[in-house]
Amino acid sequence: MGREILDGVLSLVNDVSKGKAYMALPEHIAIIMDGNGRWAQQRGLPRIAGHQQGVSTVRKVVEECSRLGIGYLTLYAFSSENWARPDDEVQSLMSLLGQYLGTELPLLVEHQIRFRVIGDLEKLPQAIRESLNETIERTQHNRGLTLTLALSYGARDELLRAVKAVAEEVSCGKYFIADIDEERFSEHLDTKGTPDPDLLIRTSGEMRISNFLLWQMAYTELYFCSCFWPDFDAAELKAALDDYESRSRRFGTVSS
Repeated sequence: MGREILDGVLSLVNDVSKGKAYMALPEHIAIIMDGNGRWAQQRGLPRIAGHQQGVSTVRKVVEECSRLGIGYLTLYAFSSENWARPDDEVQSLMSLLGQYLGTELPLLVEHQIRFRVIGDLEKLPQAIRESLNETIERTQHNRGLTLTLALSYGARDELLRAVKAVAEEVSCGKYFIADIDEERFSEHLDTKGTPDPDLLIRTSGEMRISNFLLWQMAYTELYFCSCFWPDFDAAELKAALDDYESRSRRFGTVSS
């Protein structure tokens, strides 16, 4: 009995030495990676330098979430509204995305990370779509963290596409209007098969969700931090997880 207690204490000390053992980790974290351009401008650098640094942050956060045992991580990488940015910035972002897909695949495979993408992918360059499909195919059987990039994504666009798909199926007689419920509707969303986010993190101090996962975030816990995305690190993630752990999630009911 004494040996069992000692072993338990030693195990706890070992866990603490590796980092905090959380009692309530979110299964799914969604992140709005905001502030790359402003980070660069504050340093007198071109905006693309901020995006380049932001890619390094993505790598660190993906690795940390994988280490912690997070099940799903969804990153808002390029919104449907971002197409309105200057052409040179859009082209640079597409080039940076292509580089990321080319260099990160070995890391995804090594850490058993499954890769997914959501959004209106038809608007993306053909070469990018091919790289995305290759990465999805090469990682589809991985059993670790599911990493989803939201690309050319807007929640209102996603909802409209889902409504049109449901309307098409009703008009074809596949089922009746009375048969439509939340579960059936969710099957037509880009995130089909992925649980709703438990925690949304937005960097840069902005306090809005910017057309991101509007349906899916009905009961998501929201966390806003002031640092720009390139400065987000393991310590910032820990602060978000500590805050999440302190909350009581009631989903419209009352605390037990």
